Amino acid sequence: MQWQGLLNNLGIWQGSFTELSPQGSQLQDTPSEVTLSLSADEKTVDFVLKRFPIAADPQEMTLQFHYPGPGAKVPFFEDGCFSQGSLQWSAWGQFGSEFALIEGDRRLRLVQLFRQGTDLTSLTLIREHRAGSSAQASPPLTVGDLFGTWVGEATTLYPDGRMASPTQTHLQVQQAGDRLSQTLQFGAQTLHSSARIEGSSTLHFDEGTQPMQLLCLPGGASSLCPVQIQPRTPFIVEAGWLVEPTYRKRLLRSYCDRGEWVSITLVTERKIEG
Repeated sequence: MQWQGLLNNLGIWQGSFTELSPQGSQLQDTPSEVTLSLSADEKTVDFVLKRFPIAADPQEMTLQFHYPGPGAKVPFFEDGCFSQGSLQWSAWGQFGSEFALIEGDRRLRLVQLFRQGTDLTSLTLIREHRAGSSAQASPPLTVGDLFGTWVGEATTLYPDGRMASPTQTHLQVQQAGDRLSQTLQFGAQTLHSSARIEGSSTLHFDEGTQPMQLLCLPGGASSLCPVQIQPRTPFIVEAGWLVEPTYRKRLLRSYCDRGEWVSITLVTERKIEG
């Protein structure tokens, strides 16, 4: 499955790297081009990243991936979505995650970096389309886009390469005054959460031991992560993408109370009400 997922990313991807502040403000945008090509024997994928900074020389990075793929530490789902990042959280070292969501001739990637492992330092949003396609980026996400009832499926991969059976999901998101409330049914589990709404682009999940912040970003993207990672507390980091007004994909990396990466989950969901 991992090799097929990697092959679904083949092509020339044109777009840009958008640097964002921890509050979601755009700081810089750098045009980019990524090429992933398959060797004649179909056993190697060559990766070339070119970035074209304004008023600076182009930058280039190359990598090679060999069959059967990069390994369980960089899990690929069959549709081509993948994630990589820190395997262990530490309050003294850098911590970060990269998420990549793909749909047809479009990709959306998000990088979250934390200073000394605790405070969110920066976000990098990468919106791409295959060269020659007519694919258009999604409009900026707003909090209002999230309201409604979403049904879907979650698939989880583990660091040892295991994959759990897909689980049905049911998410209900509502507004009550200046707060958002949501109820998630995930298999046999039911989880409730609430967030303070700030403007049209920020949610503060301020209840519980690990306050979280969700930022609505350009291209239909969202970033969800702790405001400050607390020691000895399980947490998740997530990237979402509203591919279409009623179709969304999300990738979640889960960490246990020892700070170890324990799983990556892909959720695909469709809005049926709201």
